[in-house]
Amino acid sequence: MTWIDLLDPTPEELQAKAPSDLEPTALAQLLAQPQHEDEPRPTLQGHGNYIFGVFLVAVINRDTEDVYYQEIDVVVTHETLLTVRKTPPNGFPACDLESVKKSVKPRDPTGMIAYRLIDEIAERYLTLIDDLDDEIDELEDLVEEQPNAKTRARIGALRHDLLHIRRTLTPMRDAVRRVIDNTIDVDGGKEVFRHDVEVAFNAAYDKFLRASDGLDLARDLLAGVRDYSQAKIANDQNEVMKRLTVIASLLLLPTFIVGLYGQNFRVIPELHWGFGYAFSWGLIIGTTILQLWFFRSRKWI
Repeated sequence: MTWIDLLDPTPEELQAKAPSDLEPTALAQLLAQPQHEDEPRPTLQGHGNYIFGVFLVAVINRDTEDVYYQEIDVVVTHETLLTVRKTPPNGFPACDLESVKKSVKPRDPTGMIAYRLIDEIAERYLTLIDDLDDEIDELEDLVEEQPNAKTRARIGALRHDLLHIRRTLTPMRDAVRRVIDNTIDVDGGKEVFRHDVEVAFNAAYDKFLRASDGLDLARDLLAGVRDYSQAKIANDQNEVMKRLTVIASLLLLPTFIVGLYGQNFRVIPELHWGFGYAFSWGLIIGTTILQLWFFRSRKWI
């Protein structure tokens, strides 16, 4: 059995390596570059004498902590497995499949080689979910320390990542399920995915299923961090309102006293008293100290 792996092939290179009965639409798909964020949609389906599939590999850039996706298109026939890897946009490097190639045995049929490739993709998604869980835990620890705007921005970015992972993970899980259910057929009466290969695909399906469950858990964890952040914001606002209320209360009595002695009446007992000015100041300071003691005893400040 032969595994042909191409990276960003030219139309001539692809035409020379691809099966002769490959449909023009499949050739166009192998050469096409995604135009939108939600393209392409992963799939695995039978076409004539071959099986055509589209998969997305999640790759983590350890330097920048970014997650990007590389498209890998596969064409599986009875004798040949053709994989077309496409370099991700924005200059990200293509993922390495050397570990998969080393795991392939000389007598592996093409269906088993395809399984080893898809199993590696599922393993990468499990690693991605674990890294997201660690990042969400770290974000939760930083909620009390970092600015609220930074926390909200990171929550939004993580939520976007989770949604993108779901859009890619769910179709691939369903595609693997079709292999297990033996619902992918090719012409010629000879199965590409034999029974032993279908049994092996259960391991890849289990990994995709675990990744889906982990994704749901990560979403719940992120929702908890979001609620925690909102509760912190509300608590901070309450603390600010409490301090403003205390300040307003401290100024209320001095304002009343100053307003009382500022009335334009001819007869005020303290108006011609030599200690009247000092008395008003003492009254203001005394009432302020009394209020501070009361607020402190109630632990309001």
